[in-house]
Amino acid sequence: MGAAEPFHIYSPSSKEKTLWIVRATPRGESLALKVSRKVDLDFPGRVITAHPGKPLLYITATDGESGKVPGAVVHLNKDGSYQKHQNLNFNDGACYLSLDRENRHLLGVSYGNGRLNVYPLDDRGIPGEAVTTVDEGKREAHCVLLPPDGKNIYIPYVKGNLALLQYAYDGKTGKVSPLEPRDAKPPLGSGPRHMAYHPSLPMVYFSNEQGIGLSSYRRETNGQLKVEQDISILPPGMSKIGLSASDLLITPDGKFLFAGLRGHRQDFDRIARYRVLQDGRAEFLGLTEADKIPWGLTLSPDGRFLLVSATAGASLTAYRIFPDGNLRKVASLAWDPRMSDLVTR
Repeated sequence: MGAAEPFHIYSPSSKEKTLWIVRATPRGESLALKVSRKVDLDFPGRVITAHPGKPLLYITATDGESGKVPGAVVHLNKDGSYQKHQNLNFNDGACYLSLDRENRHLLGVSYGNGRLNVYPLDDRGIPGEAVTTVDEGKREAHCVLLPPDGKNIYIPYVKGNLALLQYAYDGKTGKVSPLEPRDAKPPLGSGPRHMAYHPSLPMVYFSNEQGIGLSSYRRETNGQLKVEQDISILPPGMSKIGLSASDLLITPDGKFLFAGLRGHRQDFDRIARYRVLQDGRAEFLGLTEADKIPWGLTLSPDGRFLLVSATAGASLTAYRIFPDGNLRKVASLAWDPRMSDLVTR
């Protein structure tokens, strides 16, 4: 087996209005991190996603004037280095961006007003005017990510707006229609925040922002979600006050889940580790220490390393993922405070 290829990590800094590009070079079981470039964006970008098939990144601010929320499409060279970017405007700020399964549309949800926007992409991958805007009158939406078959949209709402809304999705037109019932009714106090889909089983997992753990749902053939697990992971007697969960991801083989645990008012910043069982249910494995306020999670392109941003710790940390789901910190890089979203390619 040959040496693993170097790759890049991309993360916008709202504080400095830049895009950080970090080169990551695998060295055996470790990783070397080095800042390759900082690109001036001229707006406070915070949320980022990557086009699966084209060398493009999409970045947006989390808020701004309706119809004039600043964003950008970043064009990369074949080696992942920066080529150019073009600024554009979105309907609403977004706390999460993703593409649909045929890469025809860019989807975004707003934490501030809870709206979903679906933007068509042209042949070059550039977003146009939104073809769909859904406003349920609820704030604090947190994620929009389509399942492997691309036929549904699920939008989790946290805190006092607790809900898990379900829709049918037409990937050709970008049109959205609610399922009946519309709300999958997440357990009280759970606060589903970010989600991950099992690659082959009909399972959806959510990090529980308020519940401090993980919820597992089975996806029925009609698209409805049915809760199967609501896992709490804190030591017995420990208070949830001043804690909240953040990002969630699943390894490409569907064997492990990782989620951030933020110690806002407690010294308890961790990465929660879970094993996925044969029936798709999850088993809590344990906690790995993290820098202050672990927020965004992503994987190296080969799936060997977990990359974590810490917004108060102002750091990027790399962990080696072991075959048993354990993590070991292997590298760290200082960057701007409040940097959260990150992608690799």
